[in-house]
Amino acid sequence: MEARGESFLRQRQVLFLFVFLGGSLAGSESRRYSVVEETERGYLIANLAKDLGLGVGELAVRGAQVVSKGNKQHFQLNHQTGDLLLHEKLDREELCGPTEPCILHFQILLQTPLQFITNELQVIDVNDHSPVFFENEIQLKLLENTPPGTIIPLENAEDSDVGRNSLQNYTIAPNSHFHVLTRSRRDGRKYPQLVLDKALDREEQPELILTLTALDGGSPPRSGIAQIHILVLDINDNAPEFTQSLYEVQILENSPINSVIVTVSASDLDTGNFGTVSYAFFHASEEIRKTFQLNPITGDILLVKYLNYEVMNTYEVDIEAKDGGGLSGETTVIVQVVDVNDNPPELTLSSITSPIPENSPETVVAVFSVSDLDSGDNGRIMCSIESNLPFILKPSIENFYTLVTNTALDRETRAQYNITIT
Repeated sequence: MEARGESFLRQRQVLFLFVFLGGSLAGSESRRYSVVEETERGYLIANLAKDLGLGVGELAVRGAQVVSKGNKQHFQLNHQTGDLLLHEKLDREELCGPTEPCILHFQILLQTPLQFITNELQVIDVNDHSPVFFENEIQLKLLENTPPGTIIPLENAEDSDVGRNSLQNYTIAPNSHFHVLTRSRRDGRKYPQLVLDKALDREEQPELILTLTALDGGSPPRSGIAQIHILVLDINDNAPEFTQSLYEVQILENSPINSVIVTVSASDLDTGNFGTVSYAFFHASEEIRKTFQLNPITGDILLVKYLNYEVMNTYEVDIEAKDGGGLSGETTVIVQVVDVNDNPPELTLSSITSPIPENSPETVVAVFSVSDLDSGDNGRIMCSIESNLPFILKPSIENFYTLVTNTALDRETRAQYNITIT
C-alpha cells in the first residue's frame, strides 16, 4: 500500500526507443499442468515442444519465452529439449493462502511468428502444517448449576493447509463431565464446542483440566493440543447480552491507523463483579489480531494495520463479552473494506524489436501486458500513444497489447522514434 492521504498519478508511462521490425499474432489452446508444493528446483513440469506440436529446437528458433504475472521466475524453459522446468520450490500457502485450487497463470510467447499460449500450473497441497492453538491453555469459568446439555464455545485452532490436509475435527481426553463437538463456520473454518454431560459440583470438584486435541485430515494426521482449565463457580444467573447480534460496517482501505471502526456494547443485569463486562476477540485469526485492536473496557475496535482491499476485502470478527462470574455472550462484526484507487497500472514488456525494416506497414514493434490491482472502474485500463506517430496500439488477449507500424516508414526521412505508452 502507498502512504495514505496522498493523491496518486493514475497512469504509468513507459518509454521505448525503436528503430523498426515485424511479426504476426495468433492464439492457442490453454493447458493446465500440476506440481506438488515443495518439489525441488529442476522438476520437469512438461515438454512444451511436444504439447505445442513443435520440433526439437524449434522453441529456440521461434524465440520462446515464459511470461508470468509480475515477472515472477517460477519456471525455466530449455529451448533445446523443449522441457519446462521448475525454477524454484513453491510454497502453496505463501502463493495462495487459503484459496483452493492454487493456480499460477503464465503464458508462452513465441515471437516468430508472434503467438501466445495461455497456461496454468496447479500447486497441489501437502500436509506440511500442524493445527495450532493461539493459546496453549484455555481458561473457563462455569457455574455449578450449569444444566447438562449446555454448549460452551471454545477457541479454535488454525491449520495453513487446505482440503483434507486442513483441520478436520477436535477431540478431548475421556472424562465424566464433557464431550466435544466440531462445528463449521460460514467461511469453512472448524471450531470446537464443549458440551456438559453431567452436572458440576463445586464442593466435590472445584476445578477440572481437560486436554483438547485438534486433528487434520492428512495421512498420517497431524495434531495440536491445548489444555482446558475449568473453574467451577458459585451462581451468577445473568450472562452479558450485546445490543446487536451482528454489526456490519464499511471502512475505506486508506483509513488511518487508530481509527475507531465500530464500538460494540453489551450489558449484564447482575450487579457488582457479576455485572461488570469486559470484551475480547473470539475465534480470531492471526490476521484479525494484527489488523484490529479491541478495547476490553469500552468495546472500541481500532484499526492498527493498514488495510489493502486487493489482499483482503472482508473481515469477520467474533467478539465475546464476559462478566466477572465467567458468563459470556457473543456477537459478530462484519467489516467490509471499500476499494480506493490506490494502485497505478503495471506494464510488463514481453517482447521488443529494434531495429525494424522501413517500408513495411503492420510490423510488430513491441508486445506488452498491463494490469491493475484495483477493482471495478478503478481497475479498468486504457493504453494510448501520441496520435501523430506512424504507430498504433492493438489490444490482444489477456490484457496484452501489440505496438505495430501504421504506415510504411522511411529511414532517410526519420531514423528513430521515441514512443511513450500511457
